[in-house]
Amino acid sequence: MRRYLSGLLLALAAPLAFANTGVAFVHGTGAQTNAYNDYWQPAMVDSVRGGLPNPANYVVINCDFGQYWWDSRAAGCLAGQLTNFINSKGITRLIVITHSNGGNVMRWILSNPTYDSRYPNIINKTVRVNALAPSSTGTPLADAVMNGTVFEAAVGWLLGYQNDGVRQQQTSWMVFYNANYLYGTGGRPALPKTFRSVVGTDVDSSPFDGDSYCGGYTQNVGLEVTQNWLDGCSDGFLNCSSQSGAGSVWFYDTSRMAGGEPLSHNQSRRACFGLNNILRTDAGQ
Repeated sequence: MRRYLSGLLLALAAPLAFANTGVAFVHGTGAQTNAYNDYWQPAMVDSVRGGLPNPANYVVINCDFGQYWWDSRAAGCLAGQLTNFINSKGITRLIVITHSNGGNVMRWILSNPTYDSRYPNIINKTVRVNALAPSSTGTPLADAVMNGTVFEAAVGWLLGYQNDGVRQQQTSWMVFYNANYLYGTGGRPALPKTFRSVVGTDVDSSPFDGDSYCGGYTQNVGLEVTQNWLDGCSDGFLNCSSQSGAGSVWFYDTSRMAGGEPLSHNQSRRACFGLNNILRTDAGQ
């Protein structure tokens, strides 16, 4: 019996032991050419990939998410870079970490497997998507931008102003897309792979609080300003209801961050308050 149980445990562990896990970092709205340095920054990427059995198995995506999701420069670019990564590294288990609108682009791929011949293999290899502050039901800020409202220059990087990627994140447009083209929201089919969100609930920008400087003090001040357009629970760019609008909630920031700190929209893509450590541990599972 003891020999049988030992053999059974080895058999169950074998698939994971021989798996080749990789992590992909998918940025948010806008065009990126060096997202490793400019969007995520090395402290975040290098910490997370360090949790992999092979830390070299990572890719930082650089695409143009200022386009409609299905555009060749958006989901087409993402599919191409993920496919090259999977093939070149022999990836059998893919963990995708998205931020903001990157979650929508990834959800487009997961929801529309027949749209592109590369999508099925990506879906097959994906084990989960860790969506950091995803804009799953859009944001009132996109409505304001498209209607010509002027925002503080400090938060211009959030949206890139009037482009198609911003246009899609208008709340009424997201209602339409979620009801017709995307899976994972209420009343819609479930996504084929786990899509779980990390929800940011507030912004700290006091000059006397050192935590306000993580991710960039000026950006956090700007996000404090844009909270005026949002609900009481928001990360300065997205309402909590949008971040939790698709898939499942992995956790709310204050429940897991060091000191119970909230994550502003900028901080949720940076190595702030132990977020990188949580993602690093997850990469090894």
